[in-house]
Amino acid sequence: MTTQNNKTDHLKLLKHTVSAFWRYGTALAVSGLLFAGTATAQDRTITLDEAIKLGLDNSKVLKLSQAKIDQAVSQYNQAKDQALPTGKVSYGYNHAEIPANKLSLGQSSFNLPDRADAYLGILSLSEVLYAGGKYKYARESTDLLSQVARLDVVNDKDQITYDIINSYYNLYKVLQSKKVVAQNLATIDGQIKQSQRFFDQGLVTKNDVLRFQLQRSNVELNGIDLETNRRIINYSLNVLLGLPEGTQLNIDQITEVDRPVAPLSNYLDSAYASRVELQQADLRGKVAETSIKNIQANTLPTLAASGSAYYVDVNSNPIPKSGQFITPISVGLTLSWNFGNLWTNKNKVTEAKIQREQVTINKSITVDRIKNEVNQNYQNWTMALDKIKLLQTSIEQAGENNKILESKYKSNIASATDRADAETLLYQAQINLELAKADAGLAYYTLLKSTGKINNK
Repeated sequence: MTTQNNKTDHLKLLKHTVSAFWRYGTALAVSGLLFAGTATAQDRTITLDEAIKLGLDNSKVLKLSQAKIDQAVSQYNQAKDQALPTGKVSYGYNHAEIPANKLSLGQSSFNLPDRADAYLGILSLSEVLYAGGKYKYARESTDLLSQVARLDVVNDKDQITYDIINSYYNLYKVLQSKKVVAQNLATIDGQIKQSQRFFDQGLVTKNDVLRFQLQRSNVELNGIDLETNRRIINYSLNVLLGLPEGTQLNIDQITEVDRPVAPLSNYLDSAYASRVELQQADLRGKVAETSIKNIQANTLPTLAASGSAYYVDVNSNPIPKSGQFITPISVGLTLSWNFGNLWTNKNKVTEAKIQREQVTINKSITVDRIKNEVNQNYQNWTMALDKIKLLQTSIEQAGENNKILESKYKSNIASATDRADAETLLYQAQINLELAKADAGLAYYTLLKSTGKINNK
């Protein structure tokens, strides 16, 4: 009997030991997985200014825009090169066989050699002294176009900055909503415990407990959606900023609603002075004017200077020998005038003037579009600020209502449905306020972008 008891005790001890080892091994495995997940995911709290700097430094679009600037500068340098002298050198050898080498001229005749060799070298240098200003206008035009390319970089930079700000605020909205979800889950858990205690005491029904549990499930579902959105936005922002894909970004509290609101006219004036599109329109207008002058220059004469040196050697020996070669040198001025352009050039000038008029009309269209854009963004921003004020009041009201319903519920005066509805109203008001703050901040930067000042805050 004692032996049997000992065996039983040993079996129990063995089972306990195996179970302990199993639990310990499982805990180690889970800890390892958690540690591995922590090791691969790096948390980083980032400010908006840091995000903008990282995004601009990492932007491949800006690198492409810079390449376009380099191309425009190269074209400008090529236009300057057109005014430089041109030079050419050549050296050739010619051999001739002369089967019929006798030439009769009346009573006189002479014989040519059976064959002949000749070496001919030519060195020429020429430069256009005057071409009606065409080279000057070509330089001006390409210089203006290079300035347009530089403004394209400014425009790209503004758009990239706005994209970063937009993603930053979207991530902030999701993170703030997740905080509210966590707070409400903690509150609902307290209500579930309290309702369960009341149920045990017979003060409420099981249905009252289930209502709170259902409310918690709905909040958890919202939390799952928010986490999915956070992962998507976080990944996109990591790519935009050039950060490791596993970086978990955190954002400090943003207080963008304290900025003073200036009159609409101030933002319109800023847009007129700073918008890249208007500056580019002015440059394109100058390009159109230069193009007209360049075409008109076709009717003017051209003066060019040239110089040439020749080496002529009819000896079969390629090495020059005294008395067996000649080196004539010539210089000259050439004045030419294609006067046919006086009547064939006028339609080209007309077309250039039409293009200049199109530039002017396009600028007017751009001004109207900018005015509407600035006004719309201004109204959205002021509306967002008004929403914040109203939501702050609604939170106070919802909070007070929640306290009253909580007290009534504890006193068994209000139903569980009323209590859950009060919690939901407060929860929704809190989320709406956080989202409204983020919307106001983003609306401000949207307005700033429409004024051309997003990178010159």
